[in-house]
Amino acid sequence: MTQLSPIEISNWIAIYLAAGLCCAIAMALSVSVTLHGLWKDRAWAEVGTLKGAVLFLPKAWWRWQKLYLLSTPVTLGIVSYFAASMAWS
Repeated sequence: MTQLSPIEISNWIAIYLAAGLCCAIAMALSVSVTLHGLWKDRAWAEVGTLKGAVLFLPKAWWRWQKLYLLSTPVTLGIVSYFAASMAWS
């Protein structure tokens, strides 16, 4: 098994940091858009019934999940472009 060179190690660390930063940005944006959508739709008004209370969290989670998963291609594109721009040797 070959060892990684110091340049390769620093590149991998930079790629993981870039992916983490993109995921943090996507998380912040998806949570804020989800909360805004829940506020705009007044989704908490349905919580008065038993069915509405039981379904509120899954509906809110699904709304957030769709928004967060839509950021995956963008994150992959940014991190891939960043990785391709690095000198690996």
